Amino acid sequence: MAKVKYYYDPKTLSYRKIEKSPANRLRSVLFAVAAVLLAGFLVHLTFINLFDSPKEKRLKRELENMKIQYSILNERFDQVSDVLADLQERDDNIYRVIFEAEPIPASVREAGFGGANRYKKFEGYDNSDLIKRTATRLDRITKQVYVQSKSFDEIVELAADKKEFLASIPAIQPVANEDLKRMASGYGWRTDPFTKTRKFHHGMDFSAETGTPIYATGDGKVIRADSKSSGFGRHIRIDHGYGYITIYAHLNEYNVRVGQKVKRGDLIGFVGNTGRSRGPHLHYEVHLNGERLNPVNFYYGELTAEEFSRLIEMASQTNQSFD
Repeated sequence: MAKVKYYYDPKTLSYRKIEKSPANRLRSVLFAVAAVLLAGFLVHLTFINLFDSPKEKRLKRELENMKIQYSILNERFDQVSDVLADLQERDDNIYRVIFEAEPIPASVREAGFGGANRYKKFEGYDNSDLIKRTATRLDRITKQVYVQSKSFDEIVELAADKKEFLASIPAIQPVANEDLKRMASGYGWRTDPFTKTRKFHHGMDFSAETGTPIYATGDGKVIRADSKSSGFGRHIRIDHGYGYITIYAHLNEYNVRVGQKVKRGDLIGFVGNTGRSRGPHLHYEVHLNGERLNPVNFYYGELTAEEFSRLIEMASQTNQSFD
């Protein structure tokens, strides 16, 4: 029950009941309503600070999960970086060394990314540093993988070229051991069979019966098969590429034609006694960039150590050549 208030009226010398005006009543009502609203707002703030809404709870869970995922991602980056570092080490110190390629400079492998604002879009968040650090690592690893991929592409090309190079180098005897009568003459100063004077012999003579098979000593292309070279009689020239050319002279017959591609071990002709020759044999030469080399250094492809030693001993004898 509302409390009744009175005031003393000196004119009537009596107490009179205080009557509220409509304005006063309105002010009282508004004050009461405002007090209620303020109390409700304060209670609401207290509730918000003490308790999360369902949406806030969901967002917090998602944020924590994101932090965990970023942490896992960075651990995987560590693993990838270790594997990549091992690949780079093998690439520079094994693969590129084998194929005589220069190592890739660290400045190329570790080059950063230009632009101070590259990661500006990640700024302004509670976890900006975590996001920027992860994005930076991802970009760096992506570039390193790209560089390594390009390096491996180069190694594959070098390996393919090296395989072709190894197949092209003259590496076997042009006449099989079982078909040889003897090593007639080696590379070096020998007695000329016609003038009986000392003359430098630029190849090796393999004594064999007429018709004995002659084989290409490396992959290449036949560039000559004729008898137009002085003293060689019927002869074949094979261009192996990489500066190598081999000559097979004094043949009885050809088994190839000019322009034909041959593989190491292919039958290209037969031993004969044509041209400037003292008997059936094959005169064999190896040229590199126009320089005539000792063929004995190119028989590593099929001879055992004992056979190679015996061949060197026979080839070094200062006897008379057959041509």
